[in-house]
Amino acid sequence: MASLMMAPCGCCNAALSRVYLSAAAFRPAPPAVGFGSPIAIWAAHLSRRGPWLPRVMEVETSPAPPETVLSTGFDFKGYMLEKAAAVNRALDAAVPLAHPERIHEAMRYSLLAGGKRVRPVLCLAACEAVGGGSAWAMPAAVSVEMIHTMSLIHDDLPCMDDDDLRRGRPSCHRAFDEATAVLAGDALLALAFGHLANPASYPADGSVPPDRIVRAVGELSRCVGAEGLVAGQVADLEATGIGTPVTLDHLEFIHLHKTAALLEASVVLGAILGGAADDQIEKLRKYAKSIGLLFQVVDDILDVTKSSEELGKTAGKDLASDKTTYPKLLGLEKSKEFADRLLKDSREQLAGFDPIKMEPLLQLANYIAYRQK
Repeated sequence: MASLMMAPCGCCNAALSRVYLSAAAFRPAPPAVGFGSPIAIWAAHLSRRGPWLPRVMEVETSPAPPETVLSTGFDFKGYMLEKAAAVNRALDAAVPLAHPERIHEAMRYSLLAGGKRVRPVLCLAACEAVGGGSAWAMPAAVSVEMIHTMSLIHDDLPCMDDDDLRRGRPSCHRAFDEATAVLAGDALLALAFGHLANPASYPADGSVPPDRIVRAVGELSRCVGAEGLVAGQVADLEATGIGTPVTLDHLEFIHLHKTAALLEASVVLGAILGGAADDQIEKLRKYAKSIGLLFQVVDDILDVTKSSEELGKTAGKDLASDKTTYPKLLGLEKSKEFADRLLKDSREQLAGFDPIKMEPLLQLANYIAYRQK
């Protein structure tokens, strides 16, 4: 597994590509901070850029080493850029500036801040893998990204993980204030379900039957509520700072819920809206759980091997807050071996599907394993 965390090889050297958001950037009212602080410097930089310069979304598209790349000539980088650009346009359209402007600015500030867009791309890829069109799953892709953004806004709050940096710039509660950040997250959560349930979000030709939409709403609710993401967050908070490491089973519970649940929702919603059979949905669910846990293991490894500048968020935060992580519990090398096994498990779940249609999902698993931020 050591190779998983190495920098990409020479033939795979295109580490970052840029996609311009259609959303116009705007200037939120930053909090009062001391001159020369990171937030003051960032606010001054934003002011110099002017209010209408489009933000840039960086999409890390480093593929896996050559031995793991399939031989069909699939352009993973192009696929990611195309899907991310489509998702960004849909996100921009879904959250226009409206009254009251401050809450909408806060929502857009976090939602359109860039990021890897892994969850919405997984949703679109799963829908296409079972024979659906990407337009069928775009409402779900937008919804899961809204909920992911909500979880980041809330996770950064002082009462949770207390982080001032997100995606390379001040967290929502630092760019605005705590109350606005809480409400922005709440608004994104509500809008996510409204957008997913609204028939007007889908193609007008009726290609997505109402029963699929209803099933998708129920699936998303389960994955993000007290049985899913929220359960993981609560267990994580309870296990932080207790002085002794939690058990491996407890750590797995935390991350299967806090991290993997939303990745699971992304894949399963795409499969449901694409018209997958129940047995296909369950195989894809297992795939998603494997890559969801893999995502967290890699996150834990990066937290102790990369700098804040490289990650775009505060590095070493888990260690400083005495949080149990896979490297802390297993050691760095064993954590890499565990990530190797999860990557293998995820690939095995896709056996039996059309290999051409499944290749985006295979490459997304590789991407999660080999990402550098």
